[in-house]
Amino acid sequence: MTQLTKLQFWTQNVSVLQNHIYQQNVAAGWHSKPREVGTCLMLIVSEVAEAMEGDRKGLMDDHLPSRSMLEVELADAIIRILDLAGREELDVAGAIHDKLIYNQTRADHKLENRSKEGGKKY
Repeated sequence: MTQLTKLQFWTQNVSVLQNHIYQQNVAAGWHSKPREVGTCLMLIVSEVAEAMEGDRKGLMDDHLPSRSMLEVELADAIIRILDLAGREELDVAGAIHDKLIYNQTRADHKLENRSKEGGKKY
């Protein structure tokens, strides 16, 4: 399987996962009261902040004690992102695909350019 074929395979699976998460959340009633996109984005930010705090303190997750808080909160962020994308009918999987291909051509994504004075550090 070529690298492009693998990428297409994985992005198709992201699309399937997005639809599954959104439909599961609709069935659970999470979309019965509409939220502003901004509120949903800040909920994603809060999951990332919780991941940072869990990593900073070296905590295990409260609900899934066999997993680190970092791992679980990152999963929560992805779930919230894909749920929002499903609600807004966004093609996040296609955007991931296109962005990964684009990033391969970016000068600021090449190690030699990041290492230069004034290069992209993060």
